[in-house]
Amino acid sequence: MSDSISHEDRARDDRSDDQSAADRSAGIQSDDDAAPSSNLQVDRLTKVFTEDFGAEVVAVDDVSIDIREGEFLVLVGPSGCGKTTTLRTIAGLEEPTEGRIVIEGRNVSGLEPRERDVAMVFQNYALYPHKTVRENLSFPLEIRKFPGDAIDERVEETAGMLGIADLLDRRPSDLSGGQQQRVALGRAIVRDPAVFLFDEPLSNLDAKLRIQMRTELNKLHERVGKTSVYVTHDQAEAMTLGDRVAIMRNGTLQQIDPPQTVYESPTNRFVAGFIGEPPMNFFDVSIADRGDDLAVTSPALELVLPDGMAALLREFDGDRSDLSFGVRPEDLYDASVIDGSRLDASDTFEATVRVVEPMGAHKDLTLTPVDAGSADGDANGGSESDFEFTARVDADSTASAGDVLTLAVDLPKTHVFDGRSGANLTL
Repeated sequence: MSDSISHEDRARDDRSDDQSAADRSAGIQSDDDAAPSSNLQVDRLTKVFTEDFGAEVVAVDDVSIDIREGEFLVLVGPSGCGKTTTLRTIAGLEEPTEGRIVIEGRNVSGLEPRERDVAMVFQNYALYPHKTVRENLSFPLEIRKFPGDAIDERVEETAGMLGIADLLDRRPSDLSGGQQQRVALGRAIVRDPAVFLFDEPLSNLDAKLRIQMRTELNKLHERVGKTSVYVTHDQAEAMTLGDRVAIMRNGTLQQIDPPQTVYESPTNRFVAGFIGEPPMNFFDVSIADRGDDLAVTSPALELVLPDGMAALLREFDGDRSDLSFGVRPEDLYDASVIDGSRLDASDTFEATVRVVEPMGAHKDLTLTPVDAGSADGDANGGSESDFEFTARVDADSTASAGDVLTLAVDLPKTHVFDGRSGANLTL
């Protein structure tokens, strides 16, 4: 840890160290209306900043979240979406413009950070460089006038829990990034607060260490069991750490649900495209009646939808010619190498392979659709779109760049989105 850590960082850390209603926000559905009582409530939070030239910027716009006792909630979204401002408002580092923060049934909106019984872990660790690990861990207790034996007991217990007992007499500059992060976690844990707040704590670590620390954070949460709010822009962290994931965009809450629900049932096109790697593919389509069936159609594909999806889409009274068909790369298959019983042979379309990326257990293909005007694609007059999409196919696929490939689609896992609002019409 560098000695150049700013006084502002240390002061900020000490201020915080000193001590689903999301459905109502915008008609967003939560996973469990009969949830246990909340330990932390963000109630209709709005935060507006006024810039130097007088313009107002709405950083957080009417966000409501009930966070359950012992829950690990992850706030995720692109830069500028409002996730960090939400966290800082919970901590008391920002004042809400409207709304309130309730912790353990107490409205803390007007209280200082030290009065809120929260502990915050920052991206830059915020350790005191001149203090040993032991002193860094004990300092939050010393300023609260804990007796010496109680301090020693808590420090030893916390250090043992984090695997840093043999580092207690070292200074931060003698530690690796991962060790420094464990000490920063220890400073929060030793406090035994009501709520833990994490502000992108792993972003300074290399990729391998981030994966290791994600695992350690999961184990730590299982052991400590405290209510936690974790901010990240990394969807992998969000999906692996969160009991629930709250996706934000432009200051608003888009969806809050368990990770698998967010992945399988995204509430809108933004969530569908943000969660998942590689991201979901989107095809501009229309829907059309085909006898008793309903199909998504475009110049490149025509696919008859499953009955359940068709029933939902028949209720849609918007523009049927302005829709997006969403399919994840892993739900596209090289039809030549899959078991024919797995998918309906008619649920296919053709595309030209542009790039093949062998990944070991699978291959990632970049493709362009072939217009359906010719069964032979490029070879006999069919034209190609400039639009590229991705398929994650079995490793035994022999597809090469330039091949026209027949792709099978796992249709029950696909989605159709309103081209204007982005709403998922198949939920």
